[in-house]
Amino acid sequence: MGGEPFDTSDFRCLLSWELVEQREAGFDVTGLEDAVVRALTAKDPEMCSRLLEALGHCPRLAAWPYDEPEELADILVGTGDNAVRRPLASTEVAGRIWAAWAGRSAGNMLGRPVEGWSREQLRSYLELASAYPLTDYIPALDPMPAGCNFNPCWATTTLGRISEVTRDDDIDYTILNLVVLETFGRAFTTDNVGSSWTTYLPYQSVWVASRAAYRNLVNGLRPPQTAIHLNPYREWIGAQIRADMWGYVNAGRPREAATLAYRDAILSHRTNGVFAAIWAAVLIATCFVQPTMREALDIALTYVPHRSRLAESLRLVMTQFDAGSSWEHARDEVERRFGSYSFVHAVSNAAVLAAALLWGEGDFSQTIGLAVQGGWDTDCNGATAGSAFGAMHGPASLPDKWIAPLRNSVRSAVIGFDQIGIDELAARTAAHYTAG
Repeated sequence: MGGEPFDTSDFRCLLSWELVEQREAGFDVTGLEDAVVRALTAKDPEMCSRLLEALGHCPRLAAWPYDEPEELADILVGTGDNAVRRPLASTEVAGRIWAAWAGRSAGNMLGRPVEGWSREQLRSYLELASAYPLTDYIPALDPMPAGCNFNPCWATTTLGRISEVTRDDDIDYTILNLVVLETFGRAFTTDNVGSSWTTYLPYQSVWVASRAAYRNLVNGLRPPQTAIHLNPYREWIGAQIRADMWGYVNAGRPREAATLAYRDAILSHRTNGVFAAIWAAVLIATCFVQPTMREALDIALTYVPHRSRLAESLRLVMTQFDAGSSWEHARDEVERRFGSYSFVHAVSNAAVLAAALLWGEGDFSQTIGLAVQGGWDTDCNGATAGSAFGAMHGPASLPDKWIAPLRNSVRSAVIGFDQIGIDELAARTAAHYTAG
């Protein structure tokens, strides 16, 4: 994930997105909307700062239909550690962890050049390139069609130009959470996660909610204030993309995966941003031991508060799948209901991801292809789709055309990990798996 206009230092940007966040979260902001427009027009930082404070005190609308708790005990009400369908030998888990790492890397690379593109823009481009539906990395047309602009990484992430896993925050966070485990063990705290960020990860390599939390850390704030103070991006996808490690080391143990994901996520996110991290971690933990994505998704959904917007978006997709709808129709429904959210919001992107896993039908190419074809946060969705698929189906399920170009080499901004091998990352991760 990356790029502005999601600035964490410009009060005008923060105010604009805080108004959106509070409105989406069911707070009555009508009395402040005109004042926000005036402040943004006047480019008045002091007025913006006062209005940011005022937005935090808006009352919730009486008709708000959702219940989105903050505390882990309230989030996990009614859940159980019910994913273990069969015991796993450590050697099998190690192979599945490698496949999850490799699948995550390939899915991330597939989505990187088109991050932020709409579904319609993607389809138009891919049809011109004779690459729709996606079955391989995205080809670069020369010249590029008008209105189609790849992200700057395109020269190392498009078909025929890939020779490694290029540096991206989706992979950095998975590596960094390995560092957390290696340094602090399973008893790590949210403060430990924060200190790992400021020790191992450069500020400029993180984005949106994570950058806001990082800024808050270096200014002396501690969790949970790091996730709240001047952070209108707190329900976006940034915690979800950090969650895979907690699933890897808790194969078949969803409740433990959820607990570790929560401790990590609350450094930078609240409510649906946290729910999405828990959901992703539980999904991946469950994929190791369940035979189908539908069964894994059923279990993961029980870890999402039933009356949350995230649960609503996931149920929408699963209902469409059960009704026999096409992927295109289901994606239309997601657009209709959640298309007004930011392209990096957790609620909308989780729906795109769930649809890719369901309609991917046990085929790796189709799964990560749909995750990217769905648009919005394509690199994040491609990465998590590949991760979950690898965890469920193992090394033999990953076609060589996706894995060979990566050459077992991962670039990373995490200090001490640049150009590390996927093999080494998987082996060091598997060392933290404990059965039972």
